[in-house]
Amino acid sequence: MTRAVVFAYQEVGVRGLAVLIDQGIEIPLVVTHPDEPGEHRWFGSVFELAHEARIPVVCPAREALGTLLPDLERLAPEFIFSFYYRHLIPVSLLQVARRGALNLHGSLLPRYRGRAPVNWAILNGERETGASLHYMVERADAGDLVDQLAVPILSTDQALEVSRKVAWAAEMVLHRSLPGLLDGTAPARRLPVLPGQYFGRRRPEDGRIDWSRPAFEIHNLIRAVAPPFPGAFSDCGSHRLWIDRARLDPGPARHARPVLYPEAQSFYADCGDGRRIEVLKYRWSGPEESSGPALPLALGELP
Repeated sequence: MTRAVVFAYQEVGVRGLAVLIDQGIEIPLVVTHPDEPGEHRWFGSVFELAHEARIPVVCPAREALGTLLPDLERLAPEFIFSFYYRHLIPVSLLQVARRGALNLHGSLLPRYRGRAPVNWAILNGERETGASLHYMVERADAGDLVDQLAVPILSTDQALEVSRKVAWAAEMVLHRSLPGLLDGTAPARRLPVLPGQYFGRRRPEDGRIDWSRPAFEIHNLIRAVAPPFPGAFSDCGSHRLWIDRARLDPGPARHARPVLYPEAQSFYADCGDGRRIEVLKYRWSGPEESSGPALPLALGELP
């Protein structure tokens, strides 16, 4: 029986672990992150799945990952898999896997290497993304590609919808690639590392809307960081306005400068390129949420 140690988290982690269990892979250890009780979690629990399958689970801190080396050497896995595990796995651990260490990444490599690939793809207006299975080396997302599968990004898709599509694609890629990995026939194609392919992590403050930007860019930002991600926002006087859903309006802006205003039972925001977006769902300065026309803000010029 093939033995593998699994590092996993989030929905891709749940689906990847489930594929390995289903295919009869012996898993002596799962490494994951603790489920935070207060976290707005849209994805399943790797910890719970491993517990149900009676697989030992550990949740080490980033700085303690190196201490797993004696355990991995004792377990002697043929493979190590990483499915959306949040920390970079030390090379000393990767080298324990006799037949290789592989990662599922949420983009069509070599594009969108690094952090938050789904969010960055939407932010940049991409019309497709996907999941890639590749070997792990010292540099993140730089190892040889085994397989990948594309999924569409529709113009109305937000980050949650695309994340769910990517999780499905990751499951499919692993499921169809696993037989080749086990019998040694899986392909491995080198991916050159070029400038501009890596993207960094995103912070909540990166959701601040710059209304001088084109409407298309603002619409993509709103889609890319919509809940359960931190959200796109604008400070209007003493209020903070979060825009959770919007659409590009085919008509032109009504004002020379960016302005938020009501029109025909809807709210619109004029943007820096002379186009406008329709605000479909928003929140303001607290936990209340509304999608109706009674926006309780001083309407007017946007920062």
